[in-house]
Amino acid sequence: MTTTAIVGAGGSGAAAALGGTSGANTEDRFLKLLVAQMRNQDPLNPMDNAQVTSQMAQIQTVSGIVKLNTTVQGLNAQFAQLQALSGAALVGRDVLIEGNRLVAEGGSGHGGFELASPADRVRLEVLDASGRVIDASELGAMASGRHSFDWSPPPGVDAANAARFRIAATIGATAVGATTFARDRVDAVSVGPTGLTLELAHFGPLAYDQVKAFD
Repeated sequence: MTTTAIVGAGGSGAAAALGGTSGANTEDRFLKLLVAQMRNQDPLNPMDNAQVTSQMAQIQTVSGIVKLNTTVQGLNAQFAQLQALSGAALVGRDVLIEGNRLVAEGGSGHGGFELASPADRVRLEVLDASGRVIDASELGAMASGRHSFDWSPPPGVDAANAARFRIAATIGATAVGATTFARDRVDAVSVGPTGLTLELAHFGPLAYDQVKAFD
């Protein structure tokens, strides 16, 4: 009698024969293949229990992976919905992002910075589009960490000319590292293939993971 072996080039047993089979038909196809194999086995050399158990273990592994993928896809969809709901609550709030742009609204500008270590002198300089300093102010001594500031132009300085700012911090004669943060308002949010995107009033679209802090 001819023996029908359920064996593929990439593996052995029912799991290899199924190849890319997935979904609810996985177990049904496996059982049909296994029954066909048992019907066509050599009666002088029948399959033993260990072979049958091995075949079933393989198909259970494949079936488990299929179910896991389905579960993960469902969780991803739920996560996207939660992102959308969370994002809606951000509309109208201010965010800090890494950068040194300064947008002046209502005659004043706002920004932030983070000091790598304490400083006994912190100086804020506001620059126009050409890089010229149009105003400067001393912020005094500050601890390490994140800080924010509000800038109001002095008489004779047009706030509309403000384009950027920089922070100079020192402790004694040693410079202190300072990372600057621009501030902007969230006007809208959207959820796409790459995740949550914030539409900022002045800086345009921004990925959620680029936000450093919310105000």
